Amino acid sequence: MNYTQLITQGIKNVRVSLGLTQEQFAEQIDMSVQGYRNIEQGKYLPTAKTIDAICSKFNINPVDLLLPKSSSNVKEMQNIIISKIKSCDLEKLIKVNKMFDLL
Repeated sequence: MNYTQLITQGIKNVRVSLGLTQEQFAEQIDMSVQGYRNIEQGKYLPTAKTIDAICSKFNINPVDLLLPKSSSNVKEMQNIIISKIKSCDLEKLIKVNKMFDLL
């Protein structure tokens, strides 16, 4: 995935995660709907001003826009990990802790 695809998908992911339509999102960042659609469709790259508006309005880091969204549900994955950790005995928990320290 190239930069254009990463940034446009990242912006769309923010919009979708907030449950906003393209129209609502464009309004929130003080942009025309057509201009926003062009960004989402990869026709235009967002300007630094647009990226700043998105990050300021929705309290996110610009780098977050470049990170591809995981196909799995993060909350679901957290619940699975918590469940597995709860079933571990002390010896296994110590091993898990050491593994995390290596990360």
